[in-house]
Amino acid sequence: MNYLLLLRRRPVLVLWLAQSLSVLGDRLYALAVMWVVYASTGSASLMGLVAVAESVPYIVLGSVGRRLVARFSSFASLAWVDGARAVVAVALPFLWSPDAHGFALLLVGVLLLGTLGALFDPNLGALVPDLVEPEKVQEITGLLDLTGRIARIAGPASVGLLLLVFSQVQLFALNGVTFAVSAVALGWLARRCAMAAGAGTAERPGKTRSSVRAWPVLRAHPRVGLAIGLHGVALFCSAVTAVGMPALLATRYGAGAAVYGLVTAAVGVGALLGNPLASNRRTGGWLPVYCGAWMVQGAATACMGLVLQLPALMLLALVTGLVTPATSVTLRAHIGAFAPADRLRLMSVDQTVIRAGGTAGMLLLPFLVDASPRGAFVAGGLLVAGSALAALLVSSRLLRPDAALPILAMHGSAVAAE
Repeated sequence: MNYLLLLRRRPVLVLWLAQSLSVLGDRLYALAVMWVVYASTGSASLMGLVAVAESVPYIVLGSVGRRLVARFSSFASLAWVDGARAVVAVALPFLWSPDAHGFALLLVGVLLLGTLGALFDPNLGALVPDLVEPEKVQEITGLLDLTGRIARIAGPASVGLLLLVFSQVQLFALNGVTFAVSAVALGWLARRCAMAAGAGTAERPGKTRSSVRAWPVLRAHPRVGLAIGLHGVALFCSAVTAVGMPALLATRYGAGAAVYGLVTAAVGVGALLGNPLASNRRTGGWLPVYCGAWMVQGAATACMGLVLQLPALMLLALVTGLVTPATSVTLRAHIGAFAPADRLRLMSVDQTVIRAGGTAGMLLLPFLVDASPRGAFVAGGLLVAGSALAALLVSSRLLRPDAALPILAMHGSAVAAE
């Protein structure tokens, strides 16, 4: 019901619809790029190279490009970024060819889209809280998290139908269309914010923010630093389930793609059920909830390597999905309560850490999966659960409480009131 009340506000509705379409396009793009690379090269290693190439700009810009990222911290700037992404995505089908030259162009396109995404993602996350009152930040964070959850299910499900009409490479162009729609929506939001500012709002949503250094902010709020570090460890270990689940199903249960689809669906259903619970949680005591969710997910992942029955594995998959929104929504909503410049920097740091962790995991953990799928699940799950427990203990015993967050002015009062 809270989501429906939020969607009655026109700016939130426009942003949600545009981002729902854009995230769905991203899922189509992610599937298409892997299929195209494998179909043209027959190489799993080159597939991995493309996946790494898409993450490299996030790591580089998040580490040394804070001033550049801050230059795009407005809805108007993000509209231009999405317009550029639309051009790149639409051009790829016309430039691609099933040879080395075509692969090189595809790799350049992936790097460009990754760079533009590294500019877009943290800035959008930092701008969203300005659309609502401070007490509604948790809810709007959950609403946009729900968008991603739905896209993870709808994306793969829609590919089969789309491929009846379009070729694999033409899915890039469809993704470009979603970027174009998002650009139009962001442009509308920028004009809306400008009108709100002209009507006398003290500080309009979407105003460009100054760049701040990460270390002073993290030093002032060490619990946030612990949470972001835990996020990176968890994303590092997520490669175990991403790469290892098909191997575990094959070696442990003699199961194939159909069962893998059911397990993936169980995770998705759990995440959809867990999202409203995470978005309606009270803001107090955020770190115990965050660490507790990772402990549950880590323990469930470790148990996946130990259970003997397939129904038990399905139940554990449901549990991992159920607690996932409690991790992503809790951390992002807490960061959303910071002052705008600090918020943007923390969003960027979190993106950098999880991209670096995920990339390292995809490069290293498949070797552990090859050696023992069951052992990889147990080791990865215990590492996540143990890291979450350690973060919680350190935060409660060794670190001073976070400095009180400043109460934000209602930056979006004129926009959010509609």
